[in-house]
Amino acid sequence: MKNQIQLVLKDKIRDVQGEKVQKSAEAFLNIDTGKVKTGKIFNVMYDISQEEIERFANLGLRDEIIHDVYINSSYKNSTFKSFVLVAKMPGVTDDEGISAQKTLIDILDLNLDVNTQHIYTEDLYLIENELSDTELKELAEKQLGNKLIHHFEYGEFKGLVDYVPEVKIASDNEVKIISLELGDAELLKLSKDMLLSLNLEEMQTIKAHFADENVRMYRKEKSLTLNPTDCELEVLAQTWSEHCKHKEFAASIKYTNKETGEEKTIDSLFKTYIRRSTEIIRERLKEAGNNWLLKIFTDNAGVVKIDDESVFVWKVETHNSPSAIDPYGGAITGILGNNRDPLATGIGGAKLLFNTNVLCFGPPNYDKELLPGQLHPRRIFEGVRHGIEDGGNKSGIPTVNGSIIFDDRYSGKPLVYCGTGGVMPFQFKGLDSWLKPIDAGDLIIMAGGRVGKDGIHGATFSSAEIDEHSPQSAVQIGSPITQKLLGDFMQEAVLQGLIKSSTDNGAGGLSSSVGELATITGGAVVNLEKVPLKYANLKPWEIFISESQERMTFVVTKDRREALYKLANQREVELSDIGVFTDDGFIDVRYNNKSVAYLDMEFLHEGVPKKYMEAVWEKPELEEPKIPNDIDYNQIIIKLMSSLNICSREDVIRQYDHEVKGKTTIKPLMGPEGKAPQDAAVIRLNFKSFAGVAVSNGIIPRYSDIDAYQMSAGAFDEAIRQIIAVGGKLPDIKDTTNCFWTVNDNFCVPDSLFDPVTNKDGKLKLAKLVQMNEALFDMSTFYNIPMTSGKDSMKNDFKAGKIKISVPPTILYSMVAKIDDIRDTVTSDFKADGDLIYQIGKTYDELGASEFYRLFDELGANVPVVRKEKAKTIYDKIIVANKKKLIESNHDISDGGLAVALTESAFGGGFGAEIKLEKVNNKTLNAALFSESHSRFVASIKPENRSAFESMFGEDATLLGKVSSNKKLIIKSDINEIISIDIDKLKKAWDDGLK
Repeated sequence: MKNQIQLVLKDKIRDVQGEKVQKSAEAFLNIDTGKVKTGKIFNVMYDISQEEIERFANLGLRDEIIHDVYINSSYKNSTFKSFVLVAKMPGVTDDEGISAQKTLIDILDLNLDVNTQHIYTEDLYLIENELSDTELKELAEKQLGNKLIHHFEYGEFKGLVDYVPEVKIASDNEVKIISLELGDAELLKLSKDMLLSLNLEEMQTIKAHFADENVRMYRKEKSLTLNPTDCELEVLAQTWSEHCKHKEFAASIKYTNKETGEEKTIDSLFKTYIRRSTEIIRERLKEAGNNWLLKIFTDNAGVVKIDDESVFVWKVETHNSPSAIDPYGGAITGILGNNRDPLATGIGGAKLLFNTNVLCFGPPNYDKELLPGQLHPRRIFEGVRHGIEDGGNKSGIPTVNGSIIFDDRYSGKPLVYCGTGGVMPFQFKGLDSWLKPIDAGDLIIMAGGRVGKDGIHGATFSSAEIDEHSPQSAVQIGSPITQKLLGDFMQEAVLQGLIKSSTDNGAGGLSSSVGELATITGGAVVNLEKVPLKYANLKPWEIFISESQERMTFVVTKDRREALYKLANQREVELSDIGVFTDDGFIDVRYNNKSVAYLDMEFLHEGVPKKYMEAVWEKPELEEPKIPNDIDYNQIIIKLMSSLNICSREDVIRQYDHEVKGKTTIKPLMGPEGKAPQDAAVIRLNFKSFAGVAVSNGIIPRYSDIDAYQMSAGAFDEAIRQIIAVGGKLPDIKDTTNCFWTVNDNFCVPDSLFDPVTNKDGKLKLAKLVQMNEALFDMSTFYNIPMTSGKDSMKNDFKAGKIKISVPPTILYSMVAKIDDIRDTVTSDFKADGDLIYQIGKTYDELGASEFYRLFDELGANVPVVRKEKAKTIYDKIIVANKKKLIESNHDISDGGLAVALTESAFGGGFGAEIKLEKVNNKTLNAALFSESHSRFVASIKPENRSAFESMFGEDATLLGKVSSNKKLIIKSDINEIISIDIDKLKKAWDDGLK
């Protein structure tokens, strides 16, 4: 029985959403919609009475002040000639519908099924003008929805619209046997047809495994087919995917540097540079009797010690490929999936403290013709932003730090980095919280959302290039409400000792979570018929590898099962007992008591063949450009402040809740006017003390066009100096007060596997990746700042026919450092008229790849170089100055150089600045103003602290001028005034850059 409820804003209520649709349609699609009125439709499939449906509509859905409600009827107004209806496609998560179901059951006090979809929501857009079907289709597909996940109805508006996206799948539980008696071309075709994303050598290895006499013998003994099942191939493909196995970071690389003549073979970038650097730091800590570094790389997130009562858990992931095809779904799934990493580290149940996001897009004003399957960067930007907003806000987690980078090369495949920090008790019931104890005989319990087709082939999909045929089933839509219930339940269950350990169901679903946990005991038996489904008739392999969201896998002892189920029922979390861990060396996946996959654990996890790759570095032939001498610096600073990589992100930031939990001390924008951009966020850890953490990120991909080593080193330095700027201190190996630093490194690079036809510059791209890793090792071990977790994403290319859009080599360093007392932190905004302004650190002629050169469409050659020994000396001085409370404001100098940093510091409090640059001639003036040399700051101090400050810093600090109340930026070079401009004018340019 179906009932339809339609909610429409009353005619007297301003329809802000409708106004946005009207404005966007005209601006970006050149479609004149006239007035647009929005509504929401709820299709209710429960068999309930008319009285009950009316109660639900009026008490559970309608806001009496703003809504008119129509039940099995429709709003009618002759003003509106056309309509568009946007509904989810069958099987796509409808989170609003699930929430409505729970509301219905609560209001009506009925015992109905809440775990499968019975209420379907749809968005209704009523359009004043009579538009053609072509215009309505364009409006629907390019602005209101995404044809990969949405169903559209459109045309002349006549009232009630009858569409319900019920899933109907023909019954087909057959397990297919796949013959591998194939030639090389046929093996590759099989891999492509099944979306396995396995190369020829990997397919040949699987073929050889199943042809092995020992394998054939035990398969006969188990009454299994000699050829693999579809489920076995799918499990191998998921486990061996680049996303899960990091095959290129584990590869043997022959590296040649033609600039220096160096040649070497690198056996695994990960082991050689990333893991080894942290192991060296751990050894140094242990020698000094220091033990704050608790867990690295072996779990969902890194773990460091806060104190004897708690630990900090930190993880940053990417969700690039899904965000390219469904920006909203990709982003919300990315942030929710990343939330699950700290939540399911060790025993599990961390309390999530904050989120971060760093995003790389094509420019929103992108004017090139879109390729088949390519979404416009503006649309990706808007969808990703909305997804991150919903993922954090609806989960009650503050989004406190981030960055947005624009570059044409991200227009095919964006980069979407999502970070989450959390706090766990040091122990649960006497057990160290970060450990993962599992024994044979322990139960496998799945918790949270049900399984559907969404997310199938997500792991193998993210390991491949995007093209116009990218599969719909790879898209997942997250449910923050479902995950919030699951997370709260977990935190309660671990405190009661009901969960022995846990992991999340992310890439690869149950195949990954159970498969990885089973490596600890040596095997598992999984019964797929016990897995709850969103709808009937999924194939066994689909159940096992589906990445349907908001699911956890718990390890539970048999004696705790009953108590866990009782608590789950009270907290409305669905649990399923789907199997048991074993120690026989095999993963045995069954469906209705029949094995559909029976794989040797060693072959599954260690059998993937090692890759052998070649990297060759040749220094590019570059030179410094000739910049005109007659520059109007007032216009230059206006252009810089309005440029895409410098302008205000306030319109984005204000959509995120960075106040929830009440612990955020330094927010993204600060100062009395709330305008000054901050270098790092600072969050209080709890309300028992004033201890907190500083959170920063370093990312400068454009420098890789000149020097990938300096790009990586520069990003590392940027993240450090942001934390130093707000009052953090560098690690001290001998400090036993747990003054921890914890870093996630996230590499995102284009396809770096050389091919003489399709990837001719693969060797160069791989050489850049090597150099990025070398810089990581050098910086990490120099500062004793450890990597504790991270991620690599290796195929960031978009292809359409013979056209390929590849991202620049990109690395993000996401750093968290302990702050002893949040009350002693420093913000970037100038504080008082008359305060003295200093530049800390030295400026070099390093305008290569700068935002200044970008204004002239130039690259240059002199990329900023990290001088780490000198930088550390400066940072140590700032730490002492902060301890003595000498610094009133401090802002790191980065994009746009000194001129931009001065301007941003003036924004927050309504001040200006009067600056004099000494000993500057025409040749070096551009560098003095706009060089992006590292390890520099703009700081302000009280005049009475001048002597102490200058005595401490010596030549490392240069007096520039003073803070003024006249709200103008005035910069003089010797006796010439080169910049004189109102701060309000600069602020308007800055504010309008993304509008």
